[in-house]
Amino acid sequence: MVPEPNRARDSCTFRSAEYLVSCSSSLELTSFIFIPIFSSKEQKRAAEQMLSLVLPFLAISATGAQAGVLGARDVSNVPTTFSSLTACSGIKPVYSCENTTAIQNTCCSPTPGGLQLLTQFWSTYTGLESKGQFLPSRSWTIHGAWPDFCDGSYTQYCDLTRQYDPAPSPNTTDGKANGTVVPPWKGEGISNIIKRFGRYDLLDYMNGFWINQGDTNEVFWAHEFSKHATCTSTFDISCYANYVKDMEVIDFFQSAIRGFKMFPTYDILASAGIVPSNKTTYTLKQFNDAFYAQTGSIPYWGCTADPVTKNKTTLSEIWVYTHVLGTPQHGQYKTINTTFPSSCAATGINYFERTPASEVSKYLS
Repeated sequence: MVPEPNRARDSCTFRSAEYLVSCSSSLELTSFIFIPIFSSKEQKRAAEQMLSLVLPFLAISATGAQAGVLGARDVSNVPTTFSSLTACSGIKPVYSCENTTAIQNTCCSPTPGGLQLLTQFWSTYTGLESKGQFLPSRSWTIHGAWPDFCDGSYTQYCDLTRQYDPAPSPNTTDGKANGTVVPPWKGEGISNIIKRFGRYDLLDYMNGFWINQGDTNEVFWAHEFSKHATCTSTFDISCYANYVKDMEVIDFFQSAIRGFKMFPTYDILASAGIVPSNKTTYTLKQFNDAFYAQTGSIPYWGCTADPVTKNKTTLSEIWVYTHVLGTPQHGQYKTINTTFPSSCAATGINYFERTPASEVSKYLS
């Protein structure tokens, strides 16, 4: 698209072969209008199909407000969801897992669970493309944010009163057959919770970069919050002043996205000449060297087994190990080396290309 001249400073017009796009902005609002240019009924049907897939993903934000495509959303009553950290003021911060004395206020630092893992997936398809569930091009996707103990062990589903997972996995709090059962959630979905807070911008980003495989995104989000956020002390209800039910749900997703943006795995690898390929294979050392050069640490790389050789040579995930100064919501992450050995083979690792029909352009960054 090439912008056409427009005299109005706060408005613009873009033209492509198929669309005229008119946009206008103010201090509070940016709005876009797509005006199709059709030369045949077939083009019109194709355009309508394309827009039906793209529109759910677009979120236009500006200072003081967020605008929806073909119209604005009223955000005047959107509540803040920050935890209250006034009690942390004046306390000398220390990196999680590096404290020499007990943490007195667990709202100020994740305790236990100070070994923060920021995890991402590399998937080549979703299985729900026909329903508009796609992968973002040139980007890995969010898996989650996990609060491991400092020794690398962990717990899960720590507060069953905030359990929103419709299919808990594992289905007990300790993963053992005789453990406390995690009952499947049958109530309000995560998407509705986010909408209840007016955070359509957050929902749009999650639908773009927090992608499930084989099931809806919403089921995945519910799993990550219920299994991990409820075990992170800085998301405890007691950390929120004037608490409104589910404030911490919004806070967790925002925090995980913040961590995801700090480590653009696709770009880090591409800058070292490592790009998805159905022909070229790589070594584990190449992946480690590329990440170390940008972060000073070695992450965990996860691979699945090749269906023929049974060797774990298909790259599928990364876990970035960190300590955090302050809270995961607002603090400073410091990467450390993985405490868990990679599941990938030393050589012959496939970083496969995405299925072409499974990707859409990277629309929110």
